[in-house]
This record gives sequence, C-alpha cells and structure tokens, in this order.
Amino acid sequence: MNNHHEAGLARLREVDGDAGVALVGKLKTIAPEFGDYVIDFAFGEIYKRPGLDLKSRELAAIAALAALGTAPAQLRLHINGALNVGCAREQVIETVIQTIVFAGFPAALNGLAAAREVFAERGL
Repeated sequence: MNNHHEAGLARLREVDGDAGVALVGKLKTIAPEFGDYVIDFAFGEIYKRPGLDLKSRELAAIAALAALGTAPAQLRLHINGALNVGCAREQVIETVIQTIVFAGFPAALNGLAAAREVFAERGL
C-alpha cells in the first residue's frame, strides 16, 4: 500500500466509519480501481490537506452536494460524516440553508429532506 492509500483509509474510517469502508468495498465488485481512487485521492490527498479541519471539509461537502442536487446518497453519507466528526445538527441545517443563495430553494429543500432522513435514522 502506498502512503496515500494508508492515510486515505484511515481518514475514511475517521469520517465515515465502517459505512464508508463498506461502500468502498461494494465498489470493488463492479469497478475495483474506483474504490482506490476514492481512498487514495479524495481521502488520502484532499482530505489530508492542511488548512481545513474535518468539520469544515464535511460542511463544504454538504454544501456542494446539496447545491448539485443530483447526489442524494452521497449527501446523506456526508451528513453522517459531518455528525461523526463533531458537527452539530444545527450546523448541518445552516449549511443547507446557505445553499438557497447559490443553488435555489429546490436544492435546499432536497438537502433538508436528506438531513431529515439522516437525523431520523440517528434519533436526532
């Protein structure tokens, strides 16, 4: 294993726990290299960069995914990740509300629906 892979796997576990590792494992059945890209690049390079803590990175991911409006599963994953690294429920909600300005009400409404699902699953 290279340093990016080891660091990425550790960071993935830190953010998403077993759910993230399981998701990457599922990718191996259809596109084995894709899981390595997620681990090596996204988590081994980008998520390990200095300048932002994990809470800020997860809130940025939530904002981007909510604004995209095309990735509900990934949005739910990153909402869980944000909560896992210590973000408060209110921070997640405010991040989604902020997307109204840049992506419009429909994107924010979908983002809030995803947050509602995650909060319900977690009993929040």
